[in-house]
Amino acid sequence: MRQSLSEQIARNKRSSWIYSSLLVMLLAALGAAIGNMYLKEGAIPGAALASLLGVGMALFSYYFGANTVLSISGARPPSGREGAILTNVTEEMAIASGLPMPQLYVIDDSAPNAFATGRDPQHGIVVVTTGLMDKLDRDELQGVVAHELAHIRNYDIRLMMMLSIIAGLIPMLADFLMRSMWYGGGRRRSDDDNGNAGNIMVLVGLVLAIIAPIFAMLLQMAVSRKREFMADATAAEMTRYPEGLARALEKISRDQEPLEVANRATAHLYISNPLKGGGEAISNLFSTHPPTKERIARLRGGFGNPIPEE
Repeated sequence: MRQSLSEQIARNKRSSWIYSSLLVMLLAALGAAIGNMYLKEGAIPGAALASLLGVGMALFSYYFGANTVLSISGARPPSGREGAILTNVTEEMAIASGLPMPQLYVIDDSAPNAFATGRDPQHGIVVVTTGLMDKLDRDELQGVVAHELAHIRNYDIRLMMMLSIIAGLIPMLADFLMRSMWYGGGRRRSDDDNGNAGNIMVLVGLVLAIIAPIFAMLLQMAVSRKREFMADATAAEMTRYPEGLARALEKISRDQEPLEVANRATAHLYISNPLKGGGEAISNLFSTHPPTKERIARLRGGFGNPIPEE
């Protein structure tokens, strides 16, 4: 079966929200298991409290996450010729995408890469490395900027910030649940239960504590890969020249310089995995990015022409 770029965008969007919903349900399930052990009212208040904790932390990230990422990355405003070129290219793509002009920042690093952040289109931020500007031609730079603006237009930054918080909370709650069962901390609630029912709930909680962190990581990675595909497709629509982004991805993937300021917490933001050495060949399942060869193949299907289905 084959699908056009617009169909690919719609399909990836649906899949992203399905995976996101599963991640939220996993957080609530862990809260329910803890509530069943500690709260007299049982599982429902536990699920509600876990969900509220996730929402509270996501809101904090929503308002303060962008500045934190910029600080960690050592980003600075562009200046001189690099500022003029980057501003000109970004203005063109902002007009094409119908977005406000984002704030622009540069990271002094020879590794070519870029990312977007900001909680919504009115607070959008695009960050590129000096290596990206030095090693790409104008069409390729335009493709990368369009990809980052696509993330802003599609609200990927907001979604991934929320999911990162939830995916980070799940291992913490799973560890708390495991320790509670191991050291008997939940007896206050379970002692009042019928023996068999209590044993079943303990077994369910144990299984959940083991598998929840694994599934959380897999779901977060799956959503991240879907959003990368969607941003590629959206960027191709913006530029009407998918080859520019395809060539940029080729150059970025061939460059083996690691991005010094990147880490596992911020790696998913970049257009290409900045942590060199592990590579896509080890396991696409645990990667925040789709295989570069597949991204390029989809882009080279041509704007509006059939593209192999995922």
